[in-house]
Amino acid sequence: MKAASVNELKEELKQLPAGKLVELCLRLAKYKKENKELMNYLLLESGNEQGYISEVKNEIAEEFGTVNSSNLYFAKKTIRKILRIANKHIRYIGTKQAEAELLIYFCAVLKNSGIPYEKSTALNNLFLAQIKKASKAIDTMHEDLQYDLKKELNKLI
Repeated sequence: MKAASVNELKEELKQLPAGKLVELCLRLAKYKKENKELMNYLLLESGNEQGYISEVKNEIAEEFGTVNSSNLYFAKKTIRKILRIANKHIRYIGTKQAEAELLIYFCAVLKNSGIPYEKSTALNNLFLAQIKKASKAIDTMHEDLQYDLKKELNKLI
């Protein structure tokens, strides 16, 4: 079975009554945790983006507290998990500023964690890729925001 395009789905959703639309949204939320989290962000958190970003930063910091730094292999697995969490929240927010802020924060916490990420090629490449990704996001922003975030980014390099 072929899935319909987003435009076709949009047209069908426009024709539905409000009650049926609510029913469909709840059904979507019931089957996937990510759908429920996205709906939670859109309905409850999107009005306070900075508060949401600070909550995500706290979650990242807490997760870094659980990293097993005795073995670089286990540390790498946990760090990738933390990055997946950060990227998921970046997708939910959907702004370049939030993307840059969260990636810079992730890199700063990784650098300050005491984990010898430079010794692992995979972790070092992961770190550099996030720096590059944050830099690309910063380049698309307004000049005032660019200055502040580039200053933070340069501290990491």
